[in-house]
Amino acid sequence: MKKYSLFLFFIAAVLPLYAQRVEPAFWWVGMKEPRLQLLIHQNNIGTTEPQVTYAGVKLTKVTRVKSPNYLFLDLTIAATAKAGSFPITFKKDGKTVASYSYELKNREPNSANRQGFTSADAMYLVTPDRFANANPANDNVEGMVDKVDRAGKDKRHGGDIQGIIEQLDYIQKLGFSALWICPLQENNQNMGSYHGYAMTDLYKVDARFGSNEEYRKLSKEAQKRGIKLVIDLVPNHCGSEHWWMKDLPTDDWVNFQGNPKITHHARESIQDPHASEYDKELHASGWFVPSMPDLNQRNPLMANYLIQNTIWWIEYADLHGIRVDTYPYSDKDFMSRWSQRIMREYPRFSMVGEEWSVNPSIVAFWQKGNKNTNGYVSEMSSMFDFPLQNALTEALNEDDRIYNRGLVKIYQTLSQDFLYASPNDLVIMPDNHDMSRFYTQIHENFDLWKMGISFLLTTRGTPQIYYGTEVLMTNPKSDSHDEIRGEMPGGWADHTVSAFTEKGLTPQQLEAKQFMTKMLQWRKTNAVVQTGKLKHFTARDGLYVYFRYNDAQKVMVVMNKNKEPLKLDLGKYSELLKGASTAKNVLTGETNSLANGLTVNASSALVLEIK
Repeated sequence: MKKYSLFLFFIAAVLPLYAQRVEPAFWWVGMKEPRLQLLIHQNNIGTTEPQVTYAGVKLTKVTRVKSPNYLFLDLTIAATAKAGSFPITFKKDGKTVASYSYELKNREPNSANRQGFTSADAMYLVTPDRFANANPANDNVEGMVDKVDRAGKDKRHGGDIQGIIEQLDYIQKLGFSALWICPLQENNQNMGSYHGYAMTDLYKVDARFGSNEEYRKLSKEAQKRGIKLVIDLVPNHCGSEHWWMKDLPTDDWVNFQGNPKITHHARESIQDPHASEYDKELHASGWFVPSMPDLNQRNPLMANYLIQNTIWWIEYADLHGIRVDTYPYSDKDFMSRWSQRIMREYPRFSMVGEEWSVNPSIVAFWQKGNKNTNGYVSEMSSMFDFPLQNALTEALNEDDRIYNRGLVKIYQTLSQDFLYASPNDLVIMPDNHDMSRFYTQIHENFDLWKMGISFLLTTRGTPQIYYGTEVLMTNPKSDSHDEIRGEMPGGWADHTVSAFTEKGLTPQQLEAKQFMTKMLQWRKTNAVVQTGKLKHFTARDGLYVYFRYNDAQKVMVVMNKNKEPLKLDLGKYSELLKGASTAKNVLTGETNSLANGLTVNASSALVLEIK
């Protein structure tokens, strides 16, 4: 009996342990960066001696930390290394006590040259829990505490990856060529986990959305339809229930570890030449909220972990873009290194950062190529244009008869494009998942909605549209996130109205959807509104005129907020209309001679192809 017990103990010790966590769980040969750092987590693994034997792979460093349950292994993968599996063995007193079979995979053909999103794309934004529930079987998952409760505030509704897959044709037919989905990674938090921004496992899709394999399938199915998948990543923080919070590897794994302090959100302290060290530290290192510990990106082990996690998702899920949450809350020097590393591996990739400021100089600070007076060099190619979003809403709502109000706000904001290194690389939007819906912001004025959408789809930048905007979704009761992120009509079996099939839509909703589809499909085939130059004329008396132009094409856009039609004095625009004879209305297809002048209907936008 004694010998039998010892035999069982030995077998249990040397077999691969399913509770053992190795991150990243696998990697690829042929990456530009040959170094790979593995995080190993298992009881007392730090007391063992790891060994690796595989052609082209060398174990160069072993890092032990305060917690004995971690090891960090630095591997160097030679350019000659072949795809395959090899054992990582862990020995103690000369005996193997644990092992892990590690796999190196081949990269997909041309993986490094994947094309990111550009201003030629239009991006559709989806909150997955609220878009479409195609698999009710995963609404509630054993071991995950936040259950579906469609009537409760800030509760899960059951939307999932399969629901998005089944509506890819819908997204394609609307005219979108990029898809940004709010985070899908595991958020096993006690409450409010549906939004995805408090991750508890950075390598795993939340089981209530589906699986890693389903996410990869979504990416492949999207590509078949010409849609680029954009992941939403959160390098700044994790969820308070993240697995490592129960066993932190070091004393500085998260900021203010053991004595959490909440950030005061003084984002301007980063650029402020007069800022106190106290304000700069509290902003960048403070926790976003009590349930979101702030990750210490100055810790080199954490920095490597976050960089590799990003690359792993790009390579595994075959992604084409990243949206970076709460960009200015992260350590700014780390974010430069993070961006450089991603772009070194994928030179044509795209990333866009969130800096929710209506001050263009603050947003411009973070864009690659900007000459910052404090010497900071950013590597982030794109930022969200919150200043233009704010200007658009104010421009549509305000009385143009009052000095410095109304459409002049758009003109004034775009005139500050000199602050940006590359204004055409900005992502522009009428709203997003964190603010009141566009139709609500403009007090459900359909004429203004059409005017605003016309502007967004013809001005410079990459347009982003939030799901349901095409059918005039609103949040009339409150500006709470829960209401803003309402269920997409038709996404649940008990819905009587569907944006997808158009069942039950009002005539105005149908018109809105047709209007947006027409504009998006037209934009998709017109290089001049994707990459052309922008020239505009001072907005006055409720009238704003601008052109997109290149050597081959010209598009003229006229926004008229007046309650009566206006006949334009075309002589004012002769520098761009010289030699032109006709103007074709993009929406109606009607062509008119410019010799007869142009009349713009009341409360409308006119989009014209100039010939």
